[in-house]
Amino acid sequence: MRQGLGVLGVAIRTEKAVFTLAVLASAVYGGMTVASAWALGWATQNVVLPTFAQGGVTTAALWTGALLILGTALLKALGVAGRRILAGVMQYRMQARSRRDVTKQYLRLPLSWHHQHPTGQLLSNASADAEAAWAPLAPLPMAVGVIVMLVTAAVAMLFTDLVLALVGFLIFPAIAVLNLVYQRRLSPLATRAQQLRAEVSEIAHESFDGALVVKTLGREDLETERFQRRAHELRDANIAVGRVRGLFDPMLEALPTLGVLAVLAVGAARLSTGAIDAGGLVQVAYLFTLLAFPIRALGWVLAELPRSVVGWQRVQAVLDATGSMEYGSTPATSTGPAKLAVEGVSYAYGEAEVLHDVTFEVPAGRTVALVGPTGSGKSTLVQLLARLVDPDSGRVLLDDADLRELPYGGVAASVALVPQQTFLFDDTVRGNVALGADTTDEDVRAALRLAQADGFVGRLPDGLDTRVGERGASLSGGQRQRIALARALVRRPRLLVLDDATSSVDPQVEAKILHGLRDAAEASTVVVVAYRMATIALADEVVYLDKGRVVDHGPHAELIERCAGYRNLVTAYEREEAERAAIELEEAVDEAVEEAAEEAVEEVQA
Repeated sequence: MRQGLGVLGVAIRTEKAVFTLAVLASAVYGGMTVASAWALGWATQNVVLPTFAQGGVTTAALWTGALLILGTALLKALGVAGRRILAGVMQYRMQARSRRDVTKQYLRLPLSWHHQHPTGQLLSNASADAEAAWAPLAPLPMAVGVIVMLVTAAVAMLFTDLVLALVGFLIFPAIAVLNLVYQRRLSPLATRAQQLRAEVSEIAHESFDGALVVKTLGREDLETERFQRRAHELRDANIAVGRVRGLFDPMLEALPTLGVLAVLAVGAARLSTGAIDAGGLVQVAYLFTLLAFPIRALGWVLAELPRSVVGWQRVQAVLDATGSMEYGSTPATSTGPAKLAVEGVSYAYGEAEVLHDVTFEVPAGRTVALVGPTGSGKSTLVQLLARLVDPDSGRVLLDDADLRELPYGGVAASVALVPQQTFLFDDTVRGNVALGADTTDEDVRAALRLAQADGFVGRLPDGLDTRVGERGASLSGGQRQRIALARALVRRPRLLVLDDATSSVDPQVEAKILHGLRDAAEASTVVVVAYRMATIALADEVVYLDKGRVVDHGPHAELIERCAGYRNLVTAYEREEAERAAIELEEAVDEAVEEAAEEAVEEVQA
């Protein structure tokens, strides 16, 4: 209860003006509801009873009763409209604010934090949890406002008849006990249901994201079963929550009714003795029927508090995450290609060290190839170069400035990374290349030419305006990679990092791209993760990594002479091709010899 009221306090402090107006509108509603009871009592005593007793009533009394009832009804309607509209404004503003805060925090947190949290859970934090955290705000102004109605009704009953009021007030301790039991029963069930929502979202996201694997390996039934099992658990958890609520609501509604019955029983006895008149009894009984609504309004808030606390805690866990990156205030003053230096960099995923004391330099305007066997740390190193993560030790320097000293957005303004896994949005070619940058169509076309993508883009049905589909589904792998490369080039980066970003491109096209990058008017320093001999040979220098360490570095021709590991790695493909060609040649020679021998035997026999 204390945590739930704390969450509500955050919303009230954030939206003071809206909450105040909503409570005032609710107070008008509550006050007019009580006033309608008084108006009904007045009309009973001054219009209805005289009509039965005397056979008629004065016009003034009739009009007075009608105006009292109509006036209170009109003001009550205005109070209802204001309360509902302003409560909705408050609730949706807080939900939108939470979603924005969570999304901004996702963008601030480093990639290492995202590696530890599944995507489905992150989606649930930004949607279902943010919604649940502020669910009580819809009935909150009404619940606070009808307290006015509750207090006014209690005072009116005390002034009308003290004995009847005290009889009716016996229901309040029962309501308090009932709410306490309800909170303790519902809280763990709501926590479990909220967690299962995240798990269902996580499984659904995995299945959709891995649709190709699911389809090609025939895992449709298994994935359906996995999702169904967790969905059934969520269903059962929600049913358990519903059972508790279903038991609580009728009991809460029954208590005021029992109070009304007690008031009528005692009131009838007091009416027979003349201690109270009929109008007073009607007024007190009607006020007790009205008590059911404020009690229910309070119950609606209390019913949402456990789920609200769970949602709030899950959202706060994201907002309080300590993995955010720190930024400096050193602006980038240099222009043109950047000088890169990696000094003693080490990095580990948990206890698994991926990079150890990596050191090398890349002079401005040069092209360096990162080469190494699978698992040598190349992709991790390029993430460090783009500051997607920070090294555990050591420094990455751009023009002698540590990347951690640059201001927010400073790295993105100078460094562009084209990752191994290409991602395109369901947008036009222009939209995917510009991606919100302030660029002209000529800039986009120039970037496409440099990425050797202008040819196939020109053949698309609508050129730059052609939509590429979700994840670029209408394009080939090589075309997607060239669009992604153009997206990086249009920003004119001072350091361009390619993580095997041309693996799906024809070798001849790849050579044109690398030559174009070198000869461009606004050339960049280029770091490329490469596997092909043709790509490596185009680099000015090669850094050879193995088991997270720099084994050797230098020009390709020198490395292939002095470093056996490097030579074996980069010539493996050529050796395999040579061995396959030798085997094919040997098989062809054997067949030719066999055919010649058969022909010779046939000639001798002839």
